[in-house]
Amino acid sequence: MRSVRQCSRTACTHAAVATLTYVYADSTAVLGPLAQNAEPHSYDLCVEHAERLTAPRGWEVVRLLPDLQAAAPSHDDLVALAEAVREAGRRRPAEPAPDLAPVAPAAGAAPAPEATRRRGHLRVVPGAAPGDGR
Repeated sequence: MRSVRQCSRTACTHAAVATLTYVYADSTAVLGPLAQNAEPHSYDLCVEHAERLTAPRGWEVVRLLPDLQAAAPSHDDLVALAEAVREAGRRRPAEPAPDLAPVAPAAGAAPAPEATRRRGHLRVVPGAAPGDGR
């Protein structure tokens, strides 16, 4: 499944449609089609941010995109969404947690076996007050 990359601008949640790359040696910012893979030294931009792009003073902007449009969901995206919904519908409800099992009384004051329950490595002793040493 193809994943949709988001715009690199902070707090922007729109889908990326173009990739911005800086060529420092030529003082040029190149805005082109969305790259196949996200690269660490390039920036993916949505339609709005790609259209409003400006370069630092003295730099040139080269736009290799004639017309920017937000990408519509592809057939693959819709099929993947449908499969996820079907899979969620097939899941069985979570099984209830097992009952707590009785534990043998500890040395010293021993509560009735039915009153002490154990789950994993923890033990619940009813009637124990904080700081009484149990």
